[in-house]
Amino acid sequence: MDRNDIAVGVGGEGGILQDGTILSDIGGYLPIIEQGIGTAGYCRYRQAIPIGQGGRLDIDSNYGFRKSFLPQGSRKYSPLRQPTAQQVMMDKVSAGPITVFLIGAHTNFAIFLMKNPHLKKNVEHIYVMGGGVRSKNPTGCCPQNATSSCQPRQCGDHGNLFTDYTSNPYAEFNIFGDPFAAYQVIHSGIPVTLVPLDATNTIPINEEFFKAFEQSQHTYEAQYSFLSLKMARDTWFDDQFYTSYFMWDSFTAGVATSIMRSSSNSNGENEFAEMEFINITVVTSNEPYGLSDGSNPFFDGLKTPKFNLKKGGVHSGHVQTRLRDPFCLVQNGKGRCKAILVSPTGWANAATIDVIYDLLHMMGRDDIPVGLGDVFAMNQSDSIFSAVGDCKYAKAIPHGGGGFLDSDTLYGFARDLPRSPRRPRVKLELYCRYTAENSVKFGAPRNTDHPELRQPLALEVWETVSKSLDSGSKITILTNGPLTNLGKIILSDKNTSSLIQDVYIVGGHINYDATEKGNVFTMPSNKYAEFNMFLDPLAAKAVFDSGLDIILIPLGIQRKISTFPKILDRLHQTKKTPEALFSRRLLSRLHHLQQKHHRYQHMDIFLGEVLGAVVLGSDHSIMSSSFQVKPIKVIATGVDSEDGHTVIDEKSGKSVKILENVDPVAFYDLFANRLGDEKQSAAVGSFKEQKRIWSTPSK
Repeated sequence: MDRNDIAVGVGGEGGILQDGTILSDIGGYLPIIEQGIGTAGYCRYRQAIPIGQGGRLDIDSNYGFRKSFLPQGSRKYSPLRQPTAQQVMMDKVSAGPITVFLIGAHTNFAIFLMKNPHLKKNVEHIYVMGGGVRSKNPTGCCPQNATSSCQPRQCGDHGNLFTDYTSNPYAEFNIFGDPFAAYQVIHSGIPVTLVPLDATNTIPINEEFFKAFEQSQHTYEAQYSFLSLKMARDTWFDDQFYTSYFMWDSFTAGVATSIMRSSSNSNGENEFAEMEFINITVVTSNEPYGLSDGSNPFFDGLKTPKFNLKKGGVHSGHVQTRLRDPFCLVQNGKGRCKAILVSPTGWANAATIDVIYDLLHMMGRDDIPVGLGDVFAMNQSDSIFSAVGDCKYAKAIPHGGGGFLDSDTLYGFARDLPRSPRRPRVKLELYCRYTAENSVKFGAPRNTDHPELRQPLALEVWETVSKSLDSGSKITILTNGPLTNLGKIILSDKNTSSLIQDVYIVGGHINYDATEKGNVFTMPSNKYAEFNMFLDPLAAKAVFDSGLDIILIPLGIQRKISTFPKILDRLHQTKKTPEALFSRRLLSRLHHLQQKHHRYQHMDIFLGEVLGAVVLGSDHSIMSSSFQVKPIKVIATGVDSEDGHTVIDEKSGKSVKILENVDPVAFYDLFANRLGDEKQSAAVGSFKEQKRIWSTPSK
């Protein structure tokens, strides 16, 4: 849109102290009630949003076509250089009169108002899309001619929380995302125009509008918007799209624009909606107020409530803690690489699968199929609506610096990778980029325009690869994240043991003398777990109990080789292939961040993944690798302080070969030499190189 002048703010590494002091540059990743001094925390409200297809995966990637449609501008995210949300708001609000649009959760703006009350005078008006005041949700209603077997789902509810309407039929997603923040905005004293579900429910995207929009594709903006809308329709979970999908944000923008065009308009008159003045509030807790049941961090265990909130006041009751909260529940209601299986239960969100596609394209390995695994750890998806679930373990991963934000952007380098094209694989029907395209053949309610482009799931790729094996051949597996995918494979396929040669697992922590702690640094109560085991302990237990031949590369041996200076020094000496240069840039950035900011002190834990790959792909004698066989057991009791512990158990443990020693110098040499091998050099070194190729006329 040629609007590189518009400031973009995201995140921040500040926090809120227990006494309610708001530090500078707080990130806004967590609702205010869950915000501590870091960016890791529980998904109290966010768990109501589906994570995989139909949810955050499709929104984060815009159904898989964002990178293929949009041009790549000069600006991009870079760790510790990206302006934070609070910085941008401070700059803009301080500059003078301003109008604010809120079309998501209110966390960032509420925090800004709480920390800078003196700047409220500069905010002339706030337009909010959200809430349901007197709305009646038409979604989920049975048709007039329906049989008695039709069961209404949300029919008539005030809210649109379709994943949890049995326990909260009143909430709308934007307000529910952080109710306390919304309360601060609504009660700020700044004039607010609310565009609630009451209004948006009256203007569904009907078939007539859809066809008219399809005929009006004269600008790139229109094409991109229509493509987004069409993919939303084609992937909708049932056949009620035209009565369930509404003009939420776009309607709010239209109403606001119409009002703002008239400087003398004091009553909010506009071209699109009837307006009414009404006093409203936001419910942040349940009666009876003053109840202390462990659900409310603003009050529970504190002599003085956070932010000096009133004891027994409207914020002091039970606060919804999770889906199906019982308090709120409405009653009666070796060789070549065969495949890569992506686990979204680890240190990155599901949409980061695109980074893997781009890396494979850089390597000229578009032949390697990529399968998308479950987005929840075992037993964490909701039993009623499996697209949502708990974050009992994922809550340990920071959202900001050194966490999801950096992993999802590859620490700011993702946009430097060449873009993987969308290209068919004749045998596997796989494509080289994530897409939300879907097929009735695989359980979708309808085919999209290109069902053949559908993103395969991890179990489907496993089935395809296992069937393609030559007689007598077996598979060697390397895992460098949570064991969710492998655990699912083991539980779903009784023939797994006959197909797998051995499994190299990067993870686990063998605590021989109770002195060396694990690395789950965001969970102080769990002293001895390692992240890959902690993030899905039930899957880890299933894998270790399976009887497979396991080679464990535990945290102790990872720490012996995890020194950035030595690895970087060796990479400086190797041949400058695209792989070596890219790896050096990435590791240099991790090292720099580790030295510069406390949020990045854990960066060396990722070097363990490099060790796993080198151990798998090299002769053990070259690195002087030594192993011991021990009976290992993974603890998965559901107790935060114990889950993920990897213990030696002579009675019930399973025999596991544990890597106990390697020659660090040999490891650094093998790693650098493999990256510097020009015979295996990248096909396309970077996005810049790819652009030059595209710009060169074909002969």
